[in-house]
Amino acid sequence: MTRSETGTRHDLAGYIAETGATHVHIGVFDTDGALRVKRVPAGKAVKMAASGYQFCDVLYAWDTAEVTYGSGVYIDRPATIFADTIRPWPFEGNEAICIADFDAPFGAVSARNQLIEQLQKAQRMGFSVHSAFEFEFNILEETAESLRKGGFADPTHFAMGNRTYSLGTLAEQHDLLTGLEDVMRRLGISFDALHTELGPGCLEVPLSHAEGIKAADDAALFKNFTKTYFRRHGLTACFMSKLKETLSGQSGHLHVSLRNLSDGSAAFHDRSAPDAMSQTERWFIGGLMQLMPEMLALCSQTVNAYKRMVPGMWAPTYASWGIQNRTVALRVMNDSAASARVEFRVPSADTHPHAALAMCLGAGLWGIENRIEPCPPRTDDCYLTPAPAGAAFPRDLADAADRLDASTAARAIFGDTFITTFVAARKAEDAAWRRHVSAWEVTRYLETV
Repeated sequence: MTRSETGTRHDLAGYIAETGATHVHIGVFDTDGALRVKRVPAGKAVKMAASGYQFCDVLYAWDTAEVTYGSGVYIDRPATIFADTIRPWPFEGNEAICIADFDAPFGAVSARNQLIEQLQKAQRMGFSVHSAFEFEFNILEETAESLRKGGFADPTHFAMGNRTYSLGTLAEQHDLLTGLEDVMRRLGISFDALHTELGPGCLEVPLSHAEGIKAADDAALFKNFTKTYFRRHGLTACFMSKLKETLSGQSGHLHVSLRNLSDGSAAFHDRSAPDAMSQTERWFIGGLMQLMPEMLALCSQTVNAYKRMVPGMWAPTYASWGIQNRTVALRVMNDSAASARVEFRVPSADTHPHAALAMCLGAGLWGIENRIEPCPPRTDDCYLTPAPAGAAFPRDLADAADRLDASTAARAIFGDTFITTFVAARKAEDAAWRRHVSAWEVTRYLETV
């Protein structure tokens, strides 16, 4: 697997010499997008960047709760430190953080490596890729200790009086929210906006768009460091798709555009075409429309994600597309060439950014290659109409995993190793849920059956 990436290149030794950083936090993203980190002295980091780095392969053999499934001996595998991802550590000390990932052949299991392959494919096809995630998440008036003391039941929300686009919450919590923005700025992550959303303690942060792998790296780092930032303030940031049945779902919408490498022009924009949509954009949408139902697990990898994709939760329930229509899965935004893009509205806040972007890009490029023409755009409220034949989403994670497992297109795009490994992880997650007896079941059935 090739190791080139887009973005600014750094020499790790030169960065450390210039900044005087004393330590480097070297992180590998696991199968759920959590950053697993080792903090090493700067001198050792320089040596490992030059001679090789190793990390335990258990990251792809345990579930979200760190319970192993299957069998294995859990050995250290060769990995590469990506010097071009080095950034300042945003908290105390003069330190740095840098992303690493497993080398081939084992590295084929990594969603980040798969995304790099799709970015390189886009480049071979004559495109650069520009994208941005926007996340909704809940802030809870809870610490790790208080959540466990309460059994995670009915957690207390921060900013109980919060409303959508609330002036009050932004004014009252100015210092806290400015502090979050400052932490991200030190990481090289900028916000397109920050505002409140529907429900107590709910925020939305659309990230600024970036080229290539940086967009997904920024999104994954944003989630990991947002959790850490709020924990340092005695609070908990929750990126679950659905925290409670009485609250709306939390999205992780993904905006994607292509630019022509030949002249930098917008590949999705054609002023002379209907709705200013280029033929490239139509084929990109056609690919996503066709493959979205069978590849859904790649962007919706938790049991909880499927609690959001139900009518009335501001989330799509089947493959659909339209112009500026917020009830569809793919919202076309072509008001100008500079901002022409497709908003993929399926991913939740709990999505793995590298896997979600790899899925979106892989399916879209497949559509361009195969010239897949989409059905007519939807202008109606898709929540009020049933799914057309073949467009319905899987109803739960088990169904999504089975459909991904059987997808010949997914295996052709991403390879058997990645799909088989990813499916096994999703099935292990689903099996853990099916063994669990919930409070809802006890309350509903204990006295009545």
